[in-house]
Amino acid sequence: MKKLILLIVLIIGLIGCSAEYDASKSVEFIDTGVDSEAWAMIPAGSFLKGQHAHETLIHYDYEIMITDVTNAQFVRFLNEALADSSIKLDSDTLLVHYNGEPFENGRHEFEFGPGAQRVMNLGEDGSRIYYDGKKFSVVGGFENHPVVMVTWFAANAYAQYYGWRLPTENEWEKAARGDDNRNYPWGNEIHRNQANYISSHTLFDRLFGHYAITTPVGFYNGRTYDGYETLDQKSPYGLYDMAGNVWQWMGDDKHQTHLRYMRGGCQANYEYNLRIWSDNNAGPDHYGINIGFRCVRGDMSHGEHVGHHH
Repeated sequence: MKKLILLIVLIIGLIGCSAEYDASKSVEFIDTGVDSEAWAMIPAGSFLKGQHAHETLIHYDYEIMITDVTNAQFVRFLNEALADSSIKLDSDTLLVHYNGEPFENGRHEFEFGPGAQRVMNLGEDGSRIYYDGKKFSVVGGFENHPVVMVTWFAANAYAQYYGWRLPTENEWEKAARGDDNRNYPWGNEIHRNQANYISSHTLFDRLFGHYAITTPVGFYNGRTYDGYETLDQKSPYGLYDMAGNVWQWMGDDKHQTHLRYMRGGCQANYEYNLRIWSDNNAGPDHYGINIGFRCVRGDMSHGEHVGHHH
């Protein structure tokens, strides 16, 4: 009988997850003092790429967000884009039109024509965004956490909506590394209280358990929160969360596939995944609790090419 009651409660919970958000999932809002609207200028010039430090030149200046895109920023986009029909709601799925990509007949390549592509699913466990039938909102306390559960199409649509784009791997790596040969954005060593990764045991773990797997953008900035002392993790250009917290979608794809690169490592990773040259990849319709993004803007007409990105 107890098992039957538990099953009924579970079914009711699953049915209700796409309707109204559960206030019990809120967390304490923590202000890190870092401005998620700020951008950093990255000057033209060479940098040392990868584990073996190959000198690589970017011919132009560009700007990059100093933090990942937050839930609050993404909700602002969703409300604006839904209102002007840039995105559409089909049942519990948000869709955006994508123009498709050239087919190069690669060994593992699939044809990828124009059509509607998924931005995100509403009411899915792990998302900090909910829809009440009229507007999108953020679950309390997660406003300045990085948005997660968004596909590459979602990240691309957000960037293009504001006239920006997703970074190339080269742009991202230079912004993370500067012009020396460091292992991590802040230097050559990593400590538990310097980034959100598997060994961190952060304040959020203590307060909210594993539910709050992300930390607010810029959380690791040298401040102390409720007795939890952080080390500053800024990159040479002042960027936060370029190692840990969430993987970040890149504009590039792997040659003759439609797999998109991701950079930066996430909360579930070990130290070696947070090194600047570590990468990951997934199909553009993939999403997860450990994947977010940030944007760049500026001229790339003199020496960068972003995969098949239009």
